[in-house]
Amino acid sequence: MRTAGSAEPRGAAGGGLRRRLRLARSFVRGVVGADAYEVYLEHQGRVHPGEPVMTAREFWRDQTDRQAKNPQTRCC
Repeated sequence: MRTAGSAEPRGAAGGGLRRRLRLARSFVRGVVGADAYEVYLEHQGRVHPGEPVMTAREFWRDQTDRQAKNPQTRCC
């Protein structure tokens, strides 16, 4: 039998699950390209600091235009 002092802190087991779910979400977003704008912002800030960046709307419009002009093998 466990005593009150030996029990795991509340939510400790759930913390591992939450971490794995966050990692899985991050992985899936990377695979499907949903994180492309965040990656773009990080790149711009690191490689081209001080230069203007596109808004999310401008970025996705540009992304769509580039894909239409240069079709690649895609699942959809």
